[in-house]
Amino acid sequence: MTTQDSSSISSFSTVSRSVTEKNESKLGSLALNNSSPSTTRLWRPAAQRNLKNQWLKLVSQNQQWAKASSSGKSHLVSLVNSYLSQRYMGTVDLGVLSNMPNIRQRASQKLAGQQELHRRNLLSSYKDLVMIVSLMTNISSSMRCFVKGPAGSPLIQFSCLSEDKNDLGDAGGISVFTFWSIMYFENLAKELIQMFALELIFKRLLVFKFLTINCEASPRQTDKIWSDELYSGEFEDLRSCQLFSEENCQPIFPKSNAPKALDLQPDKQLSQEDLEVHITAWFVEYNIDKDRVADIFKIVGDEMHFNLS
Repeated sequence: MTTQDSSSISSFSTVSRSVTEKNESKLGSLALNNSSPSTTRLWRPAAQRNLKNQWLKLVSQNQQWAKASSSGKSHLVSLVNSYLSQRYMGTVDLGVLSNMPNIRQRASQKLAGQQELHRRNLLSSYKDLVMIVSLMTNISSSMRCFVKGPAGSPLIQFSCLSEDKNDLGDAGGISVFTFWSIMYFENLAKELIQMFALELIFKRLLVFKFLTINCEASPRQTDKIWSDELYSGEFEDLRSCQLFSEENCQPIFPKSNAPKALDLQPDKQLSQEDLEVHITAWFVEYNIDKDRVADIFKIVGDEMHFNLS
């Protein structure tokens, strides 16, 4: 693609976005014009309260993500340690314990049991992460403030749910606090959630790999494929996060910002070096720009004149 082509596409995208925003603003203005001045006047404080509540929820979910991700890393490390101990059990010098009958077999069985426990715990942490992104997605779609109840009602109420197709819930695109319309807050929320969604589906790949690693010393049934649910109801949860391909009937495959050294293809036999790279990838979270996340919360808080931390 030439520089001129890129410039044309960029210009077209900018114009299209501008036209879309103007059209949405006009539609919102139509609903606003049909409302009384008192309704419009009451809308802003209601919208402010709602936006503060929704962004505080996003801050909380961001904190919950950090906890669940850290917990998942701990289970991952424990799983790998047990796996490697079992894998190299035959070469370990047991000293005087080597005289005990079937000591290596019993130790290997114990390590296999530990791995199953760590796998369940890892899967539980992954499920927590899915729930967090699902909640974030729901929060991002609850930022608009709609008039509630019949038109002309003496008691004006507001809701996150629309009861009138002409009410876009943004009062025609007017500023809510100082400068930004609701659409601007929504776009920042979408940018934020997109990072977590990409990291979530990448973590699914890591979980899938670690659920299917097999030790030759104690083989186990590992016939799962990418299109299998890792837990009951997972696909419905991923749909709510927009991470499920209806066309392929399976979760979308991750496109990660992780280093090329990390093999993204499912693999049941990983070297010790591969395992270390995978653990690092879980911890680093290449898809989440933590500086940008902090920046989004800061500029939103500044616009609201409200401390979100």
